[in-house]
Amino acid sequence: MKIKVISLLIFVFSVVSVFPQQIAEESLVVNIEVPVRVYKDNNFIDNLTIDDFKIYENGKAQKIQAVYLVNERNVARKEERQRFSPNTTRNFYLFFEISEYDPRIGEAIDYFLKNVIYPGDLLVVVTPTSSYKLREKALELKSRDEIVKQLRGILRKDALMGSSEYRSMIQELTELASSISASLEQRESLYAREGSNASFELQERTTGEKLMRYQYILGRLDEMRYVSQEKMIDFADLMEDKEGQKYVFLFYQNEYIPQIDPKILTQYMALYQDTPNIEQTVSGIMDFYRREITFDVEKVKQIYADRSISIHFLFMSSHKDIVPGVIFQERSEDIFSAFREMADATGGYIESSMRADLLMKNAVEASKQYYLIYYSPENYVRDGKFKEIEVKIPEKNYRIVHRKGYISN
Repeated sequence: MKIKVISLLIFVFSVVSVFPQQIAEESLVVNIEVPVRVYKDNNFIDNLTIDDFKIYENGKAQKIQAVYLVNERNVARKEERQRFSPNTTRNFYLFFEISEYDPRIGEAIDYFLKNVIYPGDLLVVVTPTSSYKLREKALELKSRDEIVKQLRGILRKDALMGSSEYRSMIQELTELASSISASLEQRESLYAREGSNASFELQERTTGEKLMRYQYILGRLDEMRYVSQEKMIDFADLMEDKEGQKYVFLFYQNEYIPQIDPKILTQYMALYQDTPNIEQTVSGIMDFYRREITFDVEKVKQIYADRSISIHFLFMSSHKDIVPGVIFQERSEDIFSAFREMADATGGYIESSMRADLLMKNAVEASKQYYLIYYSPENYVRDGKFKEIEVKIPEKNYRIVHRKGYISN
């Protein structure tokens, strides 16, 4: 399954100086904004002052210029050594990477539209097939119940249409895995009953064809779920100039891939070691079982942290099927580990549950209150490097969540 993004065309204009003389570099003063959430157990701490915080850039202490306590869109309290104008408008992007519609997804939408979104907030919903933007006057023209009903229908339809090929391939993989597993038992039965080489040759051709088909579908599934680094960066660039706070809620439905029991594959390797095409196919299948991350996680998470985009990674787990001779293996570990890192690097929320509605409520609760800390880095240089940010509260055993840095460019 591919992560869906909105494309952006960027025009870059080159400006050539007509003045030949050298111009001395001037000292740059920039202000860095860091949204920070502080918890004791799972409770947000809302009574901290500017003197409670310590902030470091690449390990060097920085002077904090201002701290604002924000509740949803309202500045509840402020302490300023220098005055800033924090923008607390909100941009919400709900991504649904799902292959099946679950009624609890509808409940999550219901909760969000009735309890979270306000006029003036941006809301974009990305389904397996399309992107939808809530119209600016929608909350004035229609009731929230009507909007919830419409969006539920859209999600149900797009999940069905966008994932029909995926579900079909999973079904065929299941049937092939079951059939290939059963073929080994049939071979042993044939040997015990007939000992016929002709029967073995026929079965060998049939098994080889099934294994090749199984390998081909595994490859197609990998193509479908490929995560494009270029498109992820395009999306981050699109959001860079958005004013206010930026939140991505990524609902990712876990995957169970029907696999042939590795013991059976090993037996096939031994039985057909003199049949190169079968041996190579089995070896290729085993390679598909070892999935690797398809993008540079470190690079992408630095870009998202730089854009101050909070990624809330909400992993929707589910029960696996039971089919004789087939192992349904969880195969989302590459996606899970990558987006877990990205959520951590951007100050986002991470949770796994079978209940989409609970995931939504917890993520919203975790993001609605925060501190905005401002500081001006000493000796700022535009060197294009990633500057690591660390926020501490000395002598307190608090859990502190914030974006991990920015790119000085």
